Amino acid sequence: MALSRILVLVLAGGAGGRLELLTEQRAKPAVPFGGVYRLVDFPLSNCEHSGIADVWVAVQFHPASLSEHLANGRPWDLDRTTGGLMTLPPFRGTDRGGWATGTADVLWRQADLVREHDPDALVVVSADAVYQLDYRAVAEEHLGSGAEVTMVTTEVAADDASRYGIVVTDGERVTDYAYKPDEPATTTATNEVFVFSPRPTLDRLEALAADAGEDGLADLGDGLLPAQTADGLARAHRLPGYWRDVGTVPAYWQAHMDVLAADPPIDLEDPAWPVHTRGGRHSAARLLPGASVEGSLVSGGTRVGGTVHGSVLSPGVVVEDGATVTDSVLLPGVRVRAGARVHRAVLDDGVDVGPGASVGGDGDVALVGRRARLEPGAEVAAGARHPDPE
Repeated sequence: MALSRILVLVLAGGAGGRLELLTEQRAKPAVPFGGVYRLVDFPLSNCEHSGIADVWVAVQFHPASLSEHLANGRPWDLDRTTGGLMTLPPFRGTDRGGWATGTADVLWRQADLVREHDPDALVVVSADAVYQLDYRAVAEEHLGSGAEVTMVTTEVAADDASRYGIVVTDGERVTDYAYKPDEPATTTATNEVFVFSPRPTLDRLEALAADAGEDGLADLGDGLLPAQTADGLARAHRLPGYWRDVGTVPAYWQAHMDVLAADPPIDLEDPAWPVHTRGGRHSAARLLPGASVEGSLVSGGTRVGGTVHGSVLSPGVVVEDGATVTDSVLLPGVRVRAGARVHRAVLDDGVDVGPGASVGGDGDVALVGRRARLEPGAEVAAGARHPDPE
């Protein structure tokens, strides 16, 4: 029996403004994670392990930062003569051209290409979450269900539920859908993985676009998903494992702390489901005499002479003798000089923390922007942003 033809569309074009300084000069899916990975590695690795070879990535903001990482798709077995990885930038020349204004608008602009490809199922996913999921298994369930859309769901904290699309279910059937409601009816949220029946979904999208007129389409949750739910054509698939949206600085930091746990809820090195990425050329990590490293991820090319506890060090990070880094995430090329202290902070690429300087504290996560230079003895308080975006 032939396998169903499945197309995955990765929505990788969002501005990522909630990640603040981390997305000033890079696309959100290109933000580093876990030392050696990028956020886009998670959906692409899911595609690989799901046996899906047709993967399109829609880009928009800072596309060069993402294109450089994606290259020809080889790390995810997508460098193929037929099918494989295709990058979809904004374009001009047809009535579908222009700057996309939301996730539904992206799908509408690429509708002609999707129709030409003619997949049995269309899987639309975001690229700003950490999780593992067999997309093919969910798509096969969808194709046998008679639904027009399957929404993959997860449980979220009650005080965070208003950030998501919230569903009410009766078994697998979705009976109500509300996009970022002020007063969520449940804590069951869609986790931005949707399996669509392509033809009826695109026909419905065309009708919604015609009704919207010059206002255009916004996000999938604004019109498409509510309409499919109202017609009784939406079903839910509960994600059984770990999932975390890392679209904000606190969530990004917390996801790293989750990975560092003694019994982490997600294993990035699971031999049955490894996360793949574009490899770099780095030597082994070097721990100098007197260094103290506990409960941390230390990437290749790092050099540690000080104390590192409960932290993630990306390639090329240097922690000098007498420096202390605790409960923090350091992106590539960060240097923490002698006597400096970093606690509960995220430091972007190439940050240089001067001797005796202090970043963060016991409070909200501090964030230091790309290539910032902190003078000796400088202080960046808990929850602060440096440089100050204001």
